[in-house]
Amino acid sequence: MSRIGKNPIPLPKGVEVSIEASQISVKGPLGTIARAMHPTVGIEKAGNVLQCTAIGESTEANAMSGTMRALVANMITGVSKGFEKRLSLVGVGFRAQAQGDKLNLALGFSHPVVHAMPKGVKVATPTQTEIVITGIDRQQVGQVAAEVRAHRPPEPYKGKGVRYTGETIVLKETKKK
Repeated sequence: MSRIGKNPIPLPKGVEVSIEASQISVKGPLGTIARAMHPTVGIEKAGNVLQCTAIGESTEANAMSGTMRALVANMITGVSKGFEKRLSLVGVGFRAQAQGDKLNLALGFSHPVVHAMPKGVKVATPTQTEIVITGIDRQQVGQVAAEVRAHRPPEPYKGKGVRYTGETIVLKETKKK
């Protein structure tokens, strides 16, 4: 069995889990998430602990038990604490402004870039060059951050663009004559 899949998932206070035939839903102080369960994985609740087990001896069942355990653990963390990604803008004149569920970006193009946030994801701009994306679904928060970064990824010569906070960009040396 998967080493990750063997680990139990502790349930924090205020988090409720309901397991149905083919779906697991987690409800907490920040919201509710539901996900379809893989048919080769069983999830049992015992007190304040969830345990994932592989149904059958196949390699796929073994692998999916670890995957489902990680997904369910991320769901529990999301509804209790939430997830966030921080982006920073590097470049002269690069600015960001959050307006409701839209993010307005000035990235050096001849037009402003407007990125609409999907349901369940919030965006904030503490400063003009800093973007904070938050939500309860880890995959969705990471995907939105990647889409915002894709509007102007950091270029390799000066490092200008949208980057994750703490990301290291290795700059190339310019061409010599």
